[in-house]
Amino acid sequence: MDVFGPVLLFDGECGLCVRCVRLLLVTDRRNRLRFAPLQGGAAQVFLREQGLPTEDFDTMVYVPESTARQKRTLLFRTDALFAALRVVGGGWMILSWMRVLPRAWRDPFYRVVAKWRRRLFGAGDVAALYAEFPIERFLP
Repeated sequence: MDVFGPVLLFDGECGLCVRCVRLLLVTDRRNRLRFAPLQGGAAQVFLREQGLPTEDFDTMVYVPESTARQKRTLLFRTDALFAALRVVGGGWMILSWMRVLPRAWRDPFYRVVAKWRRRLFGAGDVAALYAEFPIERFLP
């Protein structure tokens, strides 16, 4: 993954995460954002290259557009979601204004939702996303 972005890495086995990605895909009419499940090959290689955990699927990771020579500023949890909302635009972008709240207030809420998301929203079906949207929107 030398040149790519912006990309949102997400838990492909989480029902809430897959629903969020579906919403972003529908909203992103200019096809600006790409996606990769954290469990997938491209995301796993990227996580290893960055020295990040490869088995922590309780977060979203936003990777801005960059090349291999540039230093990437990765965003996690609520920062990742807000960055993705800004990229896709549309009406949902208004939620990105919540980033003015301190991360110390936002991320604990994110972690609570992450802990309970599978019980509340069930398993995700990333294959359904692949079938519903152009495959070019996803990294393998």
